[in-house]
Amino acid sequence: MNNKKVFNKQLLIPIAALAALAIFNLIVDPSFFKISLGTNSAGNPVLSGYLITILDYGSELAILAIGMTLVTAASGGQDISVGATIAIAGSVILRVLCGRDSRPETLQAPIIVAFLAACIVSMLFGAFNGILVAYFKIQPMVATLILFTAGRSIAAWINNNELPIISEPSFGYFGGYIPGIPIPTPFFIAMICVIVIMLVLKFTTLGLYTQSVGINGSSSRLNGINPEFIKFLTFVILGLCVAVAGLIKVSRLSTINYSVIAKDIEMDAILAVALGGNALSGGKFNMTASVLGAYIIQFLTTTLYKMNVNSDALSAYKAVVVIVLVVLSTPIVRKKLSQLWAKIAPKKEVA
Repeated sequence: MNNKKVFNKQLLIPIAALAALAIFNLIVDPSFFKISLGTNSAGNPVLSGYLITILDYGSELAILAIGMTLVTAASGGQDISVGATIAIAGSVILRVLCGRDSRPETLQAPIIVAFLAACIVSMLFGAFNGILVAYFKIQPMVATLILFTAGRSIAAWINNNELPIISEPSFGYFGGYIPGIPIPTPFFIAMICVIVIMLVLKFTTLGLYTQSVGINGSSSRLNGINPEFIKFLTFVILGLCVAVAGLIKVSRLSTINYSVIAKDIEMDAILAVALGGNALSGGKFNMTASVLGAYIIQFLTTTLYKMNVNSDALSAYKAVVVIVLVVLSTPIVRKKLSQLWAKIAPKKEVA
């Protein structure tokens, strides 16, 4: 193996970050890795432990990282409205399930219908962002600032500022556990989303076109690609990912808090993309690295919570650690590390 190529591997930085977090926790408190089998309030077997928490809550982030990766690659910018749009999607789901009664004894519509309604609404808001970015040439963060500001108010308006509550136990399966299966359902949902996007990228030209547009939109147009449509499409796909995350979020508590739900999750989604070694300026991307980055961000968050870091200071601690990892993942630093490794590593003679 060529030592000069070691640091050019995109997965190296996220894997190294994962290893560093694992070693740190192993030294500080080996019980971090303990997984126990118990029962929940319904008497069903469930696995518990910090690693299960990472799989559970990291799965929401992994789903968002899928869409955020495509948006970043195509537009060279990020969508900062995903947290607010999750609030809208969750509010739509609850409105459809509750109907006019915010405390219904039975569901007023099938859960699949409510979810499809949320998908349509979220994709429409994604299309709104996509139009502003692709056709009006507004910088992505500025364009999505509109929904970032107004989204939670829209979510509250959908349910007339009420806090609907779902009493149907089956609704909680999506954000909790399916009876008889001890692993959190969000992990299975995330894996389904990952498999679907991998198949799409493998058997369609979406990945190639997205990277082409992100690298050079003018050149891609000369090759018969419509840059505006590709950018628009990535925002719509992110909207679909937001709807899935919204279902998980409201399912966890069977209700919604408009101002708190998915708060600051957009920052974690962006960090997951960056930690995966993807350039935030657009172009080539690695979906596997982004998904791995999402679970690493949750690993870091869980570690900080375990260390009893004040919730108000959590973002500051996370930012310090993540900025180091992101800097290490930049091409220029990887190049310097590669050169350093080439100097200190023993040269092997080729037989």
